[in-house]
Amino acid sequence: MTTTNAARNDRATTKRLKVLVRRTCVLVSVIGFQLVPTAQAPQQPKPGPEHQRLAYFVGKWTTEGEMKPSPMGPGGKLSSTDTCEWFEGRFAVICHSDGKTPMGPSKSLAILSYSAEEKVYTYYGVDNSNMTMATVPRGMVQGDTWTYTDESMMGGKKVKSRVMLKELSPSAYTFTMEMQGPDGKWAPMMESKSTKAK
Repeated sequence: MTTTNAARNDRATTKRLKVLVRRTCVLVSVIGFQLVPTAQAPQQPKPGPEHQRLAYFVGKWTTEGEMKPSPMGPGGKLSSTDTCEWFEGRFAVICHSDGKTPMGPSKSLAILSYSAEEKVYTYYGVDNSNMTMATVPRGMVQGDTWTYTDESMMGGKKVKSRVMLKELSPSAYTFTMEMQGPDGKWAPMMESKSTKAK
């Protein structure tokens, strides 16, 4: 074999080796890419059946009722118009209320939700009175009855309260708020009936 042929064979062998090395690198890269788990964006949580149960309150409601004389104010008739809608994400229902109470005109905002961690329904509200909620009532639903309980300060004393909402139909419910006295007995503070507009 001549030197020229040997040089050509070396160049051809070198060229084949380079092609083989490139193909091997590409193959290793492709296999390696497939073996590395792809990073996925965290999944947005979805509302559970407990959140979906709050759909009962979505809509426009008219409320008529009565407040009993209590530390919350004088007794008398009350009425309101409430508009409740899903908050974005459908984990909470937001209710805007305009009404009249024995103390005068009333405006309020309420948030109904469900804590999956504590496995309880929650309620938080603000209104145009001087009362501010410093606690979050927790509740549960059994059948057609929602029951919320809370312990908060009123007039420098700890008081326990209980709210019960009873679904009468898909478009009507009753509301009863009670406070526990020092003797352990529950006394009604407010009673009302709400009807959904058709």
